[in-house]
Amino acid sequence: MDFDLNEEQQAFRDTAREFAAGELAPHAAEWDAECIFPKEAIAKAGELGFCGLYAPESIGGLGLSRLDATVVFEELAAVDPSTTAFITIHNMATWMIGTWGTEPVKARWGEVLSSGQKLASYCLTEPGSGSDAASLKTSATREGDSYVLTGSKMFISGGGDTDILVVMARTGGPGAGGVSAFAVPADTPGITYGRKEDKMGWNSQPTRAISFDRATIPADHLLGAEGEGFKIAMRGLDGGRINIATCSVGAAQGALDAAQRYMGERKQFNKPLSEFQALQFKLADMATELVAARQMVRLAAVKLDAKSPDATTYCAMAKRFATDVGFKVCNEALQIHGGYGYIREYPLERLVRDTRVHQILEGTNEIMRVIIARQLLSGKSDIR
Repeated sequence: MDFDLNEEQQAFRDTAREFAAGELAPHAAEWDAECIFPKEAIAKAGELGFCGLYAPESIGGLGLSRLDATVVFEELAAVDPSTTAFITIHNMATWMIGTWGTEPVKARWGEVLSSGQKLASYCLTEPGSGSDAASLKTSATREGDSYVLTGSKMFISGGGDTDILVVMARTGGPGAGGVSAFAVPADTPGITYGRKEDKMGWNSQPTRAISFDRATIPADHLLGAEGEGFKIAMRGLDGGRINIATCSVGAAQGALDAAQRYMGERKQFNKPLSEFQALQFKLADMATELVAARQMVRLAAVKLDAKSPDATTYCAMAKRFATDVGFKVCNEALQIHGGYGYIREYPLERLVRDTRVHQILEGTNEIMRVIIARQLLSGKSDIR
């Protein structure tokens, strides 16, 4: 059992850290304040392979493991969790198209997505089905050589500013077995986009509702087979939970680094904050919980890479723990900064706002507990 990064992973880490410092750090506060979607910066990330990290090599992806991807995402999120979170969503949609897409779809979209020249959104959540994704109502009806989509989606990251949508829609009866997945060009007639949501955080990526009014796509834009959509979605969510957990770990590391620097610079009562034992203990607890979260996320990634039968349970545990810890560490780092942490001159308030939603999306942390408990009580999981 080796907890150290190998040489290749260290190289990816260093490249991601350099990119984050040069391309994200100087602009992250501006993107947040002015709600700018930084497509140019994301395209530059694509030039390094960061938009197709685990997408198949056959479509121009790097074909890396999920563990390798966590190393890159963590470094990016330490500077800008919002932009990084969108990059992880794009990676997931690109991987789905590269894995389940037909040859015509992969030929048209594979390389431009993997390179970041075009961007993708993932469309699962609906106004009436958030945690209960299997009850989605958006329909896709086969008419000749086409599918006709009708319905609506909510809280779609990148919606209205991306080029293709991975859409889960109902082709059969009720429940998970009636759901199929589709690659839908974002400019398809019949698609309309709602207003850009005014959010607490994640302001560098737009979030909109999307409506489908008989939006017609070629039949070969089906991903996988009819009825496989929910399975594809759940496989995506396992990886998505690792991705968002990694964003929390990265943000927490950025916040911890900032708090550590501040404690060495700021003086009160004629001595630096670093000499106050109460703050020393706070910093020690933050670091300890952060390391535990990082190792749990990497363990879950290893389980997913190995296609372990209990990977879903570990992904749920990692998501629940790391997103709670990530928000807590960012909040504690803000507290250490005092009033300065609350103003936008420092990154702490942005990190707190950006990490709060991590406890909600990719399945709320309450749903993560349901998944974990269900597996434990089924007798099928041996968590050791």
